[in-house]
This record gives sequence, C-alpha cells and structure tokens, in this order.
Amino acid sequence: MLRVSAADQYLVASGDTPLLEVWAALPPGLFPPFPPVELPGGLDGLLKRGGFAQTFFMGSEVLGLRFRSPKGHIIQAGGLTVKNVQGYDLVRPFVGSFGALGDVLEATLRLRPGRASAFLRRTGELSNPPIQPRFLWQALTHTYAFHFGHPLEIQRFAETFGGETVQGPLDYTGLFPEGMGVGPGSLSDRRFSWANGGARPELPEAFRRLAEAI
Repeated sequence: MLRVSAADQYLVASGDTPLLEVWAALPPGLFPPFPPVELPGGLDGLLKRGGFAQTFFMGSEVLGLRFRSPKGHIIQAGGLTVKNVQGYDLVRPFVGSFGALGDVLEATLRLRPGRASAFLRRTGELSNPPIQPRFLWQALTHTYAFHFGHPLEIQRFAETFGGETVQGPLDYTGLFPEGMGVGPGSLSDRRFSWANGGARPELPEAFRRLAEAI
C-alpha cells in the first residue's frame, strides 16, 4: 500500500514497501526522508534502524506509525491528526529501536520540497563537506551525498563537494543477505558502520521497559 499526498506533502505506505518504490511514486519536487537507495527490509527495516545517511533528526520526519508490538498488540502512534499525545510519543522512540518495539505495519512520512537535487560521489573517507547535504554516507572507497533544495544552494553544494554525478538509484541489498545490522562493513553513515548480519546496539533500560509495557 502506497499513497502520496502531494498537496499536503506526506505519504502513507505499508512497512514492506521497498524504498525505491516510494521514490518511483513521488512527483517531481518532493523528497522522502531517505536517499535514493534500496536497503533490506523496506520502510520497516529503515525505520527500525533509525533511517540511513540522514544529517537531520529522523524522528521528526515520521508523522505516524501503525505497528505490531512484541506482545502482538496493534498500536497506532501519531498520524495526520494527533489526538493521543501518548500515542505520538511512541513514534520517536520506535524510530531506531532496532525491532525492540515491534514491526511497522504502516508509516506516514513527511515529504520535503526541493526545486533541484544532486546525487554525487567522490573518492575518500566520510567527512563533513563545507555545505552539509541532506544525506551523506560511505560505500567502500567513495563518499556519497544526496542533497535537494533551492537551485543556487544545490549548485554551490555540487561545486564544493566535487566528485562525479551518480547515475540513477543504488541497490545495497546484495551487501546484506543475512540482514543489515551494526558492525564493521563496507557501508557506513555518520551514526554507524553497517554489516551483513550485524547486531543491534544495546538498548537503554528505558527501551526495554517500554517494550515490556506495550
């Protein structure tokens, strides 16, 4: 299930929706809170891992979730009209909980406008460029960046970042046949290095108590 509201700048999609399927459904000038890459687990996997490569707070881009808790309860958290503050408060801890709070059945994500975009890569290790892009990550020997916004800003970013244009979206699912987790690997962003079959970070005690409560 995938529904896009261009006028109100949001999308609603099932947790099993592939990331590039979301990209393909968007009209020109609207962008989701993840770069044009495919990763294991679709939206469900992305949100459990706390996103990928973003240089902003991912939790604020998730407007609502419907998920199945570890006890099997179906929970609606947040949404386009929020009446239950406690429900909304579950959205942000869920993002990046690595499955401790359950599985995403449906997600409502904010879309951001941009009149221009650039998808670039350059040789070298991950480092902060003079102009911060929306997404920044390293794969093997290259640093990748995806940025969108005003045409002049994108032009300045491309000039300072350098490198070459990436042609088309990328598919990293082949790097993770046993699942995507945290550990030494060939793909990394500013939060973690991502490994095939890697582990999840140790969760704080508050997360464990929350998981037991829902």
